[in-house]
Amino acid sequence: MTKTGPQQPAAVPADTPQHRHHPQQPHHPQPGGPSARSSRTAREAASATAPDALAVPAARTVTESVPGPAAIPEGPESEGAVSGGAEPDASGSATAAQADVSGSATAQADVPGSATAARPAAASGTATGSATAAAAAPELTRRRRAGLLLTLILGGLTALPPLSIDMYLPALPEVGGALHIPAAGAQLTLTACLVGLAVGQLVAGPMSDRFGRRRPLLVGMGCYILASLACALAPTAATLTGFRLAQGLAGAAGVVIARAVVRDLYDGLAMARFFSTLMLISGTAPVLAPVLGAQVLRFTDWRGVFCILAGIGLLLVLVVLRKLPETLPAARRHKGGLPDALRTMRGLLADRVFSGYLLASSLAFAALFSYVAASPFVVQEIYGASPQTFSLLFMVNSIGLVAFGQLNGKVLVGRVSLDRVLAFGLCMVGAATVALLVMTTGVFGHVGLAPLATALCVLMSGMGLIMPNANSQALMRTPHAAGSASALLGTSQFLVGAVASPLVGVAGEQTAVPMALVQFGAVTLAALAFVALCRPWRVRD
Repeated sequence: MTKTGPQQPAAVPADTPQHRHHPQQPHHPQPGGPSARSSRTAREAASATAPDALAVPAARTVTESVPGPAAIPEGPESEGAVSGGAEPDASGSATAAQADVSGSATAQADVPGSATAARPAAASGTATGSATAAAAAPELTRRRRAGLLLTLILGGLTALPPLSIDMYLPALPEVGGALHIPAAGAQLTLTACLVGLAVGQLVAGPMSDRFGRRRPLLVGMGCYILASLACALAPTAATLTGFRLAQGLAGAAGVVIARAVVRDLYDGLAMARFFSTLMLISGTAPVLAPVLGAQVLRFTDWRGVFCILAGIGLLLVLVVLRKLPETLPAARRHKGGLPDALRTMRGLLADRVFSGYLLASSLAFAALFSYVAASPFVVQEIYGASPQTFSLLFMVNSIGLVAFGQLNGKVLVGRVSLDRVLAFGLCMVGAATVALLVMTTGVFGHVGLAPLATALCVLMSGMGLIMPNANSQALMRTPHAAGSASALLGTSQFLVGAVASPLVGVAGEQTAVPMALVQFGAVTLAALAFVALCRPWRVRD
């Protein structure tokens, strides 16, 4: 039986001296001071709405467990911090509220006459769970939207090089006629852009390690816009070639810094998944770019293509300014100049495992480039397919590349090790190159277009397993110099691809054997580099 009477007070006021000097309260704020007023306010709020106060830390626990680019602020205000700055205070106040709530609950347990104390505690657990779910749902939605926006921004930056190259392809004959240059002279403008994309990454990558990601990216994109407009106004073939070189140098900032941003925000399996998602955009861009260029030519001439490219660059600049914050904190930036950047790159190349992944990805990219360079002649000239058939096969192969990239990111990553998936991709591409070599050399007689197209589709699909995993494994080795590492990866891919592309035509346009030989040799060297340098069967630091 519970006794009642005046000698048993119902509750002790939160601001009485007896409660402030309760034995369970280790802190003794001065009466009337700011600390005392804050403590009283927290205790009163916690006593009045204990479930709501407890829901704050619980909601924080749920939202912090969500992976992805959730720590990115929604604007570029924080120049060197990835996560916002208001959360520690909320955590501190929530912790204080939790402590005071527990103290109040203990005080209530000590007070006689609180026979119904267990029922509010049970109801508090249910209310806390509901409040936690309600508080976490909007935050999860916001983080998913931020992740989608980040994917679109970085995907647009990654797609800029194929847009700059492939969107211009339908206009090449018109360029030659307007500027009175042969086909080789028009092709030189493409080569200049490729060289610019390769060399520009060596400049933009180390700059982003020193100055952060945003400033070099914005400067590079601004120069890209100006170079594109200059190409549209070029009066001669020589000036067009020079401006195309400048366009490639500036556009390289987008693709190299996009990879570095991914490395800043992700690690391990999450980074491999994100690179696979980016392939959905970068793999689609080469398919859509020629179609878009052809549609532009219906309304304007070849100069209008460069005006459209300038508009795309301007759109990316506006989105980066508003939605992409700085992802490299000032404490992690390199302070040296060009000598320090060169030392960093030399140190990266001295890393045996990093060099293995770099060579594997670059040589595999050479097989991809040889396909792009030779397939129009092989499919149309040797096998007599129409341009429409060639476009259809090119689209199917690109879909295979994108589909296997999504299979890698959505299904394989997290279930199978990245090295094992990379090895399977190399075996898959290697088998395709062996089949192509057998078919093109006529070992089993003349074969039709269908078997050849099937082998090419397998080769392209295997690239969806090689490229994201090789890049992820290489960048995971270099958290201290993601920009320089990204520059080396991109430059080596473009340079090796540029060297391999002319080799496919050394025997003329009437045989596909050089294409098959270049692809077989490149994939064989990629597999050897992976096995000899990466040594995937060993446990690495």
